[in-house]
Amino acid sequence: MQLHKRFSGFTLIEVMVVVVILGILASIIVPKIMNKPDEARIVKAKQDIRAIQSALEMYKLDNYVYPTTDQGLQALVQKPSTDPVPPHWKQYLDRMPIDPWGHPYQYLNPGVHGPIDIWSYGPNGPSSGTNGGTVIGNWNLDDNGSNSSGGS
Repeated sequence: MQLHKRFSGFTLIEVMVVVVILGILASIIVPKIMNKPDEARIVKAKQDIRAIQSALEMYKLDNYVYPTTDQGLQALVQKPSTDPVPPHWKQYLDRMPIDPWGHPYQYLNPGVHGPIDIWSYGPNGPSSGTNGGTVIGNWNLDDNGSNSSGGS
């Protein structure tokens, strides 16, 4: 009578195959997950720009003009003291938001892309300027890529 000892467990080859499969899956899934924070910041910037634009529209309805570039977006939070002083000013925003990368939103009146331009320089900040950096502006809110030049 012959006794066969049977060992239970995985062979080295089986373990290697599983590790290779997990590595392939990770290389496909991880880059997609890692982009989510950047996408969330872009969505936040677009929401902020829409809110600022709505506040500017209310400002114009009340005061007949948009704030000047010199008055800036601060005119939505604090009554401007420079001409043209708004006759029916009220506080349009509780505070001025900053973009998700820690920079102030930019404003230009008259705008290059429309009556007014509101934008963020995106993840590269103001140093990216208009040299191909990711600019998120009220003129490209519906774009998927957001790679556009703009502002000053």
